[in-house]
Amino acid sequence: MWQVLYQDLEQLGFMVVAVAEESRGPDSARPWIEQAKPDYWSLIDPDHLVARLYGMTNVPQSVWIDEQGRVVRPAETAGSTDHFRRMDLKTRTMAPEDQAARQAARDAYFAAVREWARTGEHALPADAARAKQPKVTPEIAAAHAHFRLGTWLRAHGRQAEGDRHLKEASRLHPDSWNIWRQAADLDEVGKASGPEFWARVQALGDRPYYPPPDLPGFPR
Repeated sequence: MWQVLYQDLEQLGFMVVAVAEESRGPDSARPWIEQAKPDYWSLIDPDHLVARLYGMTNVPQSVWIDEQGRVVRPAETAGSTDHFRRMDLKTRTMAPEDQAARQAARDAYFAAVREWARTGEHALPADAARAKQPKVTPEIAAAHAHFRLGTWLRAHGRQAEGDRHLKEASRLHPDSWNIWRQAADLDEVGKASGPEFWARVQALGDRPYYPPPDLPGFPR
């Protein structure tokens, strides 16, 4: 989808910058990028610097930045929905109506990106964009510090000590699925999509896993 979007809008000076947040290092993310063969920029961020700077807490999320370098839409869900929460976990399949609704939401999101690139529609005024920017609390700042320290310790053979810091990072910033997911995958490949992940999703109750962006055609 991103490749198609980039090809559609490239002549307008539009650029997609994809960022893989992968603390296991470039070799863990590179095969996925090479398989996709994107023409747009693809970066690998082992320190989750982009997520920290832009307030990203899940994937996929996106930030819209205009040609002056101004953030016109802060981090928000990029076309995904919570329909996956009704998935049959035994077969890993979704009902046709949920698949259709998810696709419709994705189409609506990419249509909004196209409108923005062509006409400026959906860009937020500076005050509104600033108000939507995720706030950094002392707890969130400390969580990112614990996360960086934890991943460093693990990379240098101090797993038990690193895991304590990663656990503290999730405690301080429980809304960051990026922090939890990365720590889970460092502990055991595939753990981030296993039973513990689904238990965390179910514990959300009525709260969304993918908060819907305030864009036309996107289900809320």
